[in-house]
Amino acid sequence: MPTKKALHHGKRVHIKCRRCGRRAYHIRQKACSACGYGESSRLRGYSWGRKNLGRSRRLH
Repeated sequence: MPTKKALHHGKRVHIKCRRCGRRAYHIRQKACSACGYGESSRLRGYSWGRKNLGRSRRLH
């Protein structure tokens, strides 16, 4: 009788990234979701992911 736990059948989607070291490198897409390795030579990062320092001082 099959159980609900074995839905992915043991397949690993992400492996360890050789650039950032996090387990975020997608095997089939050949790209890291954490640092962007495989997609671009620049390090992946967005403004919404960084803390906006000194914003409260400028508001008033």
